[in-house]
Amino acid sequence: MLYQLYEFNYAAAAPLNLLAQAIQTALKHPWMLGGQSELGRLVGAAAEMLERGTRRFSRPEFGLTETIIGGERVRVSEEIALDKPFCKLKHFVRGTDRDDPRVLLVAPLSGHHATLLRGTVKALLPHHDVYVTDWSDARFVPASEGPFGFDHYVDYVVEFLRLLGPNTHVIAVCQPSVPVLAAVSIMAAANDPAQPPTMTLMGGPIDTRAAPTAVTRLAETHPISWFERTVIHRVPANYPAAGRKVYPGFIQLTGFMQMNLDRHIDAHAKLFNHLIRGDGESADATKRFYDEYLAVLDLPAEFYLETVERVFQRHLLPRGLLDVHGTRVEPKAIAKSALLTVEGELDDISAPGQTLAAHTICSGLAPELKKSVLQKGVGHYGIFNGRRWREDIMPTVREWIRRHDPGRTDVPEVDLVPATKPAKKARAA
Repeated sequence: MLYQLYEFNYAAAAPLNLLAQAIQTALKHPWMLGGQSELGRLVGAAAEMLERGTRRFSRPEFGLTETIIGGERVRVSEEIALDKPFCKLKHFVRGTDRDDPRVLLVAPLSGHHATLLRGTVKALLPHHDVYVTDWSDARFVPASEGPFGFDHYVDYVVEFLRLLGPNTHVIAVCQPSVPVLAAVSIMAAANDPAQPPTMTLMGGPIDTRAAPTAVTRLAETHPISWFERTVIHRVPANYPAAGRKVYPGFIQLTGFMQMNLDRHIDAHAKLFNHLIRGDGESADATKRFYDEYLAVLDLPAEFYLETVERVFQRHLLPRGLLDVHGTRVEPKAIAKSALLTVEGELDDISAPGQTLAAHTICSGLAPELKKSVLQKGVGHYGIFNGRRWREDIMPTVREWIRRHDPGRTDVPEVDLVPATKPAKKARAA
């Protein structure tokens, strides 16, 4: 009933949203005297805050139409390489004939849309042929498409790597580190020709026992039945997925906001003041962030519950007990996919040590095929977005990929950091 109540409240707030939009439009009209006065800006700011507070934020666009390659602007367009019920494999096609390493960027299926990795993609585009997993909002996937669980996620990764073919490098950001490692392990055990030359795992929960956080403690102190009873609901009848069990995006967003509630309240108070003062640049920066942050999707219940149980409660992968469709996952079988792990010193979601654990369980890799990075001064999102990502982490990822890209001769120098302990800082190119 909670989902239905949420839909009712949203519908009930629709007239307020329309009123707020009308007020904003009226105040901006050139014939509206006093629209830009102090009182006018105050009313306009209040109307905009009301409109945003009653809006459902839709999936943002990547909006990446160009990149810089060799000092020249190059056009970028989006294409769907493969359309699956629960995911679209998106290709960022660059208007160049450069033969750069091909990369599959696996986005998390954990609440936000793949566009959260816009900065990640933007930094990779000048150097790589980039494909991204654009996961679907489960409320729009008809129930007739069947369930989508952890094993299906692994299946998708394997299918995408096989579709893209040999010499496709894979990068997993956060949550998909576990299913990506499982997929590569399965491919290695089968000696699949499409197994990736490199596997980069960034801020992922490979072994959450290595560094407990508030996220891991929540999972460990509640039985799986509590999660199923508390956060799983059926999609209402007004959506294509009517009847499907999901972890609704609005419940996830509530959890996200509560983790740093004071910061979000302060940010919106500042936004209100920026609007009153007419500081459009500062206001636009805040709005762009929250347009992305407040756009969330529903997760398939099977995938969410299985991830909580297998990854955060039973720790099956690091214990050597993870099965996918009844087949045991053997990370020690990986011998060809060079492993790079990236962690943030201040990460309070996947704390340092959780991703590093991948080096221990990938025991079949030679030492020169392992590298770890601990980026000083960044939290979870700073690993894949922002200045440290662009200036320090991305160059390291780029160099690692080129060093292990088959047949490539233009390999830059890169310091190899032993995987037995984290690097103090990622090195810039």
